[in-house]
Amino acid sequence: MAESIQSDLVVVANRLPVHRSSPTAQWETSPGGLVSALMPILREHTGIWIGWAGTAEPATEPFLHDGLSAVPVPISTEEVRDYYEGFSNSTLWPLYHDACQTPQFHRHWWRSYVAVNRRFAEMAARHAADHARVLVQDYHLQLVPGMLREMRPDLRIGFFLHIPFPPQELFAQLPWRQRILEGLLGADVVGFQTKVGAQNFVRLVNRFTPHRGVGHAITVDGRHVEAREFPISIDVDRIESLAADPAIAAKAREIREEVGGGRTVLLGVDRLDYTKGIDNRLRAFSELLASGRHDVDDIVLIQISVPSRESVDEYVEIRNRVEKLVGQINGEFGEVGASPVHYLRRNLPLDELVAHYLAADVMLVTPIRDGMNLVAKEYCASRLDDSGALVLSEFTGAAAELDRAILVNPHDVDGMAAAFEQAIVMPKAERTRRMRSLRQRIRRRTVYDWATDFLGAVDQAAPLATGGPR
Repeated sequence: MAESIQSDLVVVANRLPVHRSSPTAQWETSPGGLVSALMPILREHTGIWIGWAGTAEPATEPFLHDGLSAVPVPISTEEVRDYYEGFSNSTLWPLYHDACQTPQFHRHWWRSYVAVNRRFAEMAARHAADHARVLVQDYHLQLVPGMLREMRPDLRIGFFLHIPFPPQELFAQLPWRQRILEGLLGADVVGFQTKVGAQNFVRLVNRFTPHRGVGHAITVDGRHVEAREFPISIDVDRIESLAADPAIAAKAREIREEVGGGRTVLLGVDRLDYTKGIDNRLRAFSELLASGRHDVDDIVLIQISVPSRESVDEYVEIRNRVEKLVGQINGEFGEVGASPVHYLRRNLPLDELVAHYLAADVMLVTPIRDGMNLVAKEYCASRLDDSGALVLSEFTGAAAELDRAILVNPHDVDGMAAAFEQAIVMPKAERTRRMRSLRQRIRRRTVYDWATDFLGAVDQAAPLATGGPR
């Protein structure tokens, strides 16, 4: 594929929608809702996806994969450390998640973040056709819209933040707060998971920049910028199709038998991240066992923790803390041949995840803070018979839609233990009413609706100019 190829639709994300195990291996399509949502639109418009290949390998030429044009952006080993592990995931990630881990502010991390964002912006400017739509994704690339606006004022630019956007009190800590806000204001549409996130952004623009916003409209040098919520969702049809697969249903029955056929099965599925509240969830489960209302013979927790950022100290710490708690609970409450917690530290393919969803009577989704949380939606979509109960943190974006779940404060260990008990003993008729309502909510808005709505908002933006520098 020629490097000069251009398109009227360009997606810019930290990662490409494909991955490979080594520079000589074959590319494979990556799993995930964002990839599945945007791939059909990109193919329809002969679009381009710009992103990092995920390893510090030499620059790779643009290539075609499964009908998609992919443009790799090179990132060096030092930039992986400073831009990705440093500023993106040790400064922005904790800050945007309620500072549940202390953010670190290092100037050399910031300089690397600026440099890598500029490289992404230059690549987008090169590959975007005149008046193209450019969709920039997530917190790694918040400077790209502003940089791209300077390079190519003819473009229509959308930015979507997949994680929470923090309130003034937290965001104000960031030494480069105005630069980040100005970067985001380069977009025509700035999308958030929730209405609160969009409101936080407008308030911060009014406080820390010379621009002014009212409601969801911001005026930037005579240009209109829209800040509003576009709650992301899942591929409902795919999850329902997997849940209806007899082989997956058989696997679910097998899982139940393996952990004890007569026990109520509680399930947690999370990245092994300190924002997910896995440690507090385990403490709440321990409190439930200690109360004497349940024991190892009648309840069991399956906790699936997907390894994440294992070279970062904070992630090593949460892994050790979780595994220590699992050992303590199993040591105190387990019996020979029966463990109260079954802990899996691995990444499972979607069909196996759906089998676990089907096996679980109660789904526990209790992060400290989460932009949306699609596991909660996947669990509900899989419950074709309207069975099962969802315990959901009120600090997820999903809580705004899934208000028929049992909502909990993930900081309140006793409250969570009480919620687990409520889910376990809930009458069947109430479970059915709640789950039916949750499933109806999820079916109203799929990940494809999200992609269509977001792209539609960008399409309505009016570019300032008829062309721009190349």
